[in-house]
Amino acid sequence: MIDYLWMWSELIVRWVHVIAGIAWIGSSFYFIALDLSLKPGKELPEEAHGQAWQVHGGGFYNMVKYLVAPAKMPDELTWFKWEAYGTWVSGIALMSLVYYGAASLYMIDLDILDITEMQAVMISLGGIVIGWAIYDGLCRSPLGRSDLMLALAGFAFLVVLAYGYSQIFSARGAFMQMGVTIGTIMVANVLMIIIPGQSKVVVALKAGETPDPRYGARGKQRSLHNNYLTLPVIFVMIGGHYPMVFATDYAWAILGLVLLIGAVIRHFFNTKHKGLAPPYWTWLVAAILTGFAIMLSQLGAPQVKYDQSAHASPAALHQASVELVIERCASCHASKPVWDGLAFAPKGIHLETERQVIRHANEIFWQVSASHAMPPGQVIWVEDKERAMLAAWRDMVNQGLVGSNRS
Repeated sequence: MIDYLWMWSELIVRWVHVIAGIAWIGSSFYFIALDLSLKPGKELPEEAHGQAWQVHGGGFYNMVKYLVAPAKMPDELTWFKWEAYGTWVSGIALMSLVYYGAASLYMIDLDILDITEMQAVMISLGGIVIGWAIYDGLCRSPLGRSDLMLALAGFAFLVVLAYGYSQIFSARGAFMQMGVTIGTIMVANVLMIIIPGQSKVVVALKAGETPDPRYGARGKQRSLHNNYLTLPVIFVMIGGHYPMVFATDYAWAILGLVLLIGAVIRHFFNTKHKGLAPPYWTWLVAAILTGFAIMLSQLGAPQVKYDQSAHASPAALHQASVELVIERCASCHASKPVWDGLAFAPKGIHLETERQVIRHANEIFWQVSASHAMPPGQVIWVEDKERAMLAAWRDMVNQGLVGSNRS
């Protein structure tokens, strides 16, 4: 019963995380599009900056924006913040359940750095805090006076951080550590900069005082950063399920390319929402950068070629490959895993029999041969020549040369 409660807890937390993320990103994208599409009008109040007419759900909406606030504050004011907070709380809870709860599998790679589970968790939590502190320091430094220079410095910082984590954690752990770090930066922008600044503006207006303009400028800059970081952080959430993205030698560089891809795509939509000619060249740039990411993914995979002389026949290769998978993988991928902390086989994949191994030949290829994703953290060592052997075996399985009509 405890095992089922644990699995359901993970599922529910992941569900809440996705729902909160959709709400946060959806409202963020909507208000960005709204803000950029506002148009001036003679009928607007003096304090108003612009308006937009919209239709949805059978009704018409007249949206009016005030740069600071209207002359008379409304009785009710909706603050868009709980979506961001809910996303972070559920995200860190999911990180704790999946990664911190099984750090030996998902965060530690003894071939990279020999650390304990507690050390891995402490480094992760400390890194999240330090990541925000450095980013916030960059924004408050003289670099913050130029959006372009700050963006370049922020980009360099995230790429260096990604490379640094690749020298500490396992491939999967380093990738997810960057995801939670970027997500924390975005939520901290809301919690510690944007909302407090808006609150001080509201208090000043209610007191009949002139608000400090720096709060608005600072909030706008951080909101711009969140705008451009949204697509990359979503990519990390999804990319954690694709070993050719996170489990290659150049995962840190791929993340850097994803930051650029997300930026040019957001630039396209931001420009389009302003009513200007859409910069279609951004899609070509995004496609080229994606091509580079694919190349790095392949270059970062195990490069050892299969030695055909190692096995006398396809049947011998087949037998050696099946035995290797069962020997190295069945401790976790079993109906009753013997690995501590695992109550169920990861993703429900069982690799205890020849038939099961053959059925999952393609998944084995991507997880073991085309990347270093499995075994996780090299808890059970697999040589590169063995990974090459499994790649050759998978090709023969797909060609029907081995594995047919076997029990």
